Amino acid sequence: MKDNLKENKYDCIRLRNQLCFPLYACSKEVIRKYRKPLEKLGLTYTQYVVMMALWEFGTMTESELGEKVYLDSGTLAPLLKRLEKQGVVNRVRPDDNERKLCISLTEKGQALQEEAIKIPEAMQGCMNLTPEEMMQLKTLLDKALNGTSKNS
Repeated sequence: MKDNLKENKYDCIRLRNQLCFPLYACSKEVIRKYRKPLEKLGLTYTQYVVMMALWEFGTMTESELGEKVYLDSGTLAPLLKRLEKQGVVNRVRPDDNERKLCISLTEKGQALQEEAIKIPEAMQGCMNLTPEEMMQLKTLLDKALNGTSKNS
């Protein structure tokens, strides 16, 4: 009887009982599968996420971009420097506000969008889920993400 109580006490920290672990592991595996198609674009997964935000929303400040892609400036700043070095984004401080950093696409960055439209098709079937299950999972993850960002 005592052993059962001891075992139950630690159930809350068993790996198999965690929601965060399969989310982490699944995310890591899906991102790993993006590596090969993204190599053709010369982008990492995180750079791809940033580029998708810029293609969708256009020029924005570094902080606005960080909010959209859930990256802090410590992660985003060096990533943007690398993208600028690749010639796909511009980083400009406006004359009227030296503290702001505006991020925009270059012609090369805009042109990269044409190649990027092949990525989703290349990723189809990377998870063992039906299209309906994928939509259900996306809906649940969006709901969870919205709930966590409001609470932080």
